[in-house]
Amino acid sequence: QVQLVESGGGLAQAGGSLRLSCAASGRTFSVYNMGWFRQAPGKEREFVASISWSGASTDYADSVKGRFTISRDNAKNTVTLQMNSLKPEDTAVYYCAAIRGYSRDYFRYDSWGQGTQVTVSS
Repeated sequence: QVQLVESGGGLAQAGGSLRLSCAASGRTFSVYNMGWFRQAPGKEREFVASISWSGASTDYADSVKGRFTISRDNAKNTVTLQMNSLKPEDTAVYYCAAIRGYSRDYFRYDSWGQGTQVTVSS
């Protein structure tokens, strides 16, 4: 498993941008596909985006497609979520997670960070 730590959350206005980072520890980071999930109060954790171990393939939830971009740097053991054109409904705790295979189901992921709060004001 890898240990994951998110950073970069905060407060933004609608239409603004935030950049989330996830730092991974462990030499096996590059074998994991990585995902970002979010959870709003009273709601189930939902898939946001994922990226393959090589960075060649990405996947996005329809709600963020065209606004968010996921990327990774295996040399630095980091994965990033660039969030543009933010909306109040993007408000949630955002988590990065690691998986050996591919899935949009949060319960299939092996390792999780502690989460970082993103709040978007209207």
